[in-house]
Order: sequence, then C-alpha cells, then structure tokens
Amino acid sequence: MGTGFRIESDALGEVPVPADAYWGVHTARALENFRVSGVPVGAHPPLVRALVQVKHAAALANGEIGVLEPHKARAIAAACRAVAEGRHHDQFRVDVIQGGAGTSTNMNANEVIANLALEHLGHERGRYEHLDPLDDVNRCQSTNDTYPTALRIAISAALTELAAELTLLSAEFRAKGQEFADVVKVGRTQLQDAVPMTLGREFAAFGVTLAEDVQRIGETLPLLAETSLGATAIGTGIAAEPGYAEAAVRHLRALTGLDLTPAADLVEATSDTGVFLLVSGVLKRTAVKLSKVCSDLRLLASGPHAGLAEINLPALQAGSSVMPGKVNPVIPEMVNQIAFATAGADVAITMAADNGQLQLNAFEPLIGHLLLQHIGWLAHGCAALRTRCVAGITANREHLARTGAGTAGTVGAVTALAPRIGHETAADVAREAARTGADIADIVARRGLLDRTTALRLMAADVTAAG
Repeated sequence: MGTGFRIESDALGEVPVPADAYWGVHTARALENFRVSGVPVGAHPPLVRALVQVKHAAALANGEIGVLEPHKARAIAAACRAVAEGRHHDQFRVDVIQGGAGTSTNMNANEVIANLALEHLGHERGRYEHLDPLDDVNRCQSTNDTYPTALRIAISAALTELAAELTLLSAEFRAKGQEFADVVKVGRTQLQDAVPMTLGREFAAFGVTLAEDVQRIGETLPLLAETSLGATAIGTGIAAEPGYAEAAVRHLRALTGLDLTPAADLVEATSDTGVFLLVSGVLKRTAVKLSKVCSDLRLLASGPHAGLAEINLPALQAGSSVMPGKVNPVIPEMVNQIAFATAGADVAITMAADNGQLQLNAFEPLIGHLLLQHIGWLAHGCAALRTRCVAGITANREHLARTGAGTAGTVGAVTALAPRIGHETAADVAREAARTGADIADIVARRGLLDRTTALRLMAADVTAAG
C-alpha cells in the first residue's frame, strides 16, 4: 500500500490504515460500514471526554489491582489526559449512527488511546505487541458498561451547560421585567383582550417559567450519576477482575468530580435506558416552553404597522430579498425550530428505548447522539436568544399610549369594578364601551354607579397589583 499506510488485522483479515491515523482496523471497518449521517463521534466533545475519562479510570484501577503493568497504565493515563484536554478529537471518526450498541465508538476510543500511549512509550502506531487496544486499554471492560457510563457522564456535562445558559436567559427576562415595570398594557387570553397588566409582569413571567426548567434539569443529574461500570457484557461482571469495579468507580468519581454510585443491580442497569427517557422528556418540556416564549415575542413584536407592535426586537439582518426594509424575528424563529426538532427527537428516543431487547439496548448510539445534539442546540439557542434578542428588546411605549392598549380605561379593566358594581352591570358597561368607544370611567359615573375618580383609582390599582 506504500508508505502512506500501515497494515492492521483482526479476526476478519487485514485492512490498510492511514499511517498517520491514531485509529486502527476496527475503526476502519466501521468507517466503511456506517456511512450514514456524516457526523462523527468527535462532533460531541462531551462524549469524547467522557469516554477517555472512563478509560483513564479503568487503567488506574487495573494498575491498582495488578492486572496492568505500571508503565502501560501510566501511558494510557497520559493518552487519556491529552484527549480530555481537547486534543485528537478529530480521530474519533466513526459515525454517530451505527450498529453494535456503541461497539465501534468504544473500539475507536481504544485504538486512539492505544496509539497515543504507544507514542508515549516510544513506539510506532500500530505496534500493539507493546500495548494493545483490547488486552490493555479495554481490560476488564465491555462496550456494554463503558459506553453507557460515558453517555451518562457526557449528558450530565452537557445538561450542566444548558442549565447555566437557561439561568442566564431567565435572569435577562427578569431584568427586562424590571425595566418594563411601568409599561401598562392589556393582557390577552385566547388572543382576545382580557385585563390590564404591565409589560414588566409579562417579561418577568418568562423568566420564572424558564427558571422552573433549570430546576427540572437539576433533578435529573443525580439519576445520571448511577453507573454500571464493572458490569461488562450483560451485568454479570464476566472478564472483570476482583476489585476492579470498585476501584474503577472510585477513580472515575475523582476524574469527573461527579458523585457516581454503582448501580444496585448491574443486570438491570445494563439493559435499562429509563434515565435517557427522563432526560428526553425534560428536554422536550424545556424546548416547548422556550418555543412558546419565542412565539409570544414574535406576536408582541408583530407589525410593526399592522400588528401588535408592543415591543421592538433588535434588527439583525435584512428580512426579504424582494421587500425593502423588511426585518424578521430571526432569533426567535431559530429557537422555535430547535424546539420542533427536540420534540421530534423525543419520539425517536422513545422508540429506541422501547426496542432494546433482553439484556442490552442496541440503539443507545441514536439515543446518545440525539440527546447530546439537542442539549447543545438548546444551549446555543438560549445564548443567542439572550444576547442577540432579549437584551436588545425595547418597549413601544408610544404605540401603546396611542392605541389605548396601555391605559386603565380599556374594556378589560372593567373587571376591577365588578366586585363593586356587580358582574352583570360590569358586563353591560363593557358592552357599551366596546360599542360606543366611550371611556369606562365616564360610563360608570354617568350611570351613577361610582364617581369617575373612584373608578379610575380602582382600575389603576388593579393594574399596579397585577404588575
């Protein structure tokens, strides 16, 4: 094959591998077999970091119990640290969509770590007689316990970042709530005028609803901290040496900073994907609530001349190739689409979880990819919404004052008078105001129900209390 390749072999025969590749024969076969999405495992940095943390912990544990030579354990640890620091992620080449329950991802990791460790020991890549991807890097392990453990760690890290972005976005909405605290408007139910409120109260509520999902994310993190490391193939621990599981979990806890705990039943843990369903559900909830907020922003900013036009969104780019001057709410629209995709992914994750037969779920690669992809999309969407949209929103005070939508004399404000003049009378006042355009306070005073000053005071107090 020339100097640009080296020959590696497995039980199926020989395969040429690029000489400069850190991956080997098993990865090469996966690259041929799984040409699907075009998205490599390396596109998910949290998963790559988690994989090498698991391998690092395994090497330390194997060295500790005496089944891996100290120099090999040190070399593997050095290789894992290099990848965890962000190097060589381009070598994690296998497609995220793959058969084999993640075996190809695990083998890709084993080979990259082995070849990095070989170089650390002064050997050429592929000289596995000195340090082997399976016998040494994968010692006491199976894909079926290392891959799910890595997924849990990766998802925990990604969720922590999403929670941080949601927290910042919630705070931005609350800050806008304070800025708009004096802006009176009409609240709406079923797209019809309801009762007066303030724009500040509306934006503060956006902040509160997103903060609730930060809490929901936090509730899932302890469940992700359960690990099946040491379970090997189906949970019986076959091929794992005595003392390995305890040592591996202890070292992994130290490497990740997570409060990892061994699963109570390793057979159950090997086949169970319930925590991934829970995470997917929380993501869908967060996505739908974000989408609702973005749809509200688009509606409140609609117009600007023939819509509600109560707020102004930052103008970021031209909105049309044919209509000069048109500007669209592109950031909320982007977040809407992220939410739609996240809700769709929840269906695929549900089907994948449902179809894991007997002692193993073969479809965790799809589950892991979709969760990591959409956690990342949501985090990026939150950051863009905060910095490119919400931070620059202004209230259209002049428009609200001009249209009367910001006054306490609107039809909806008569609700504040109902306890004093009765529901049916208040309804009749509202109908007259809607029919004639007369001021509610004037109608109430003319009918002798309340003096005008008292009516205005009651309606204004209702707005203040609500806002």
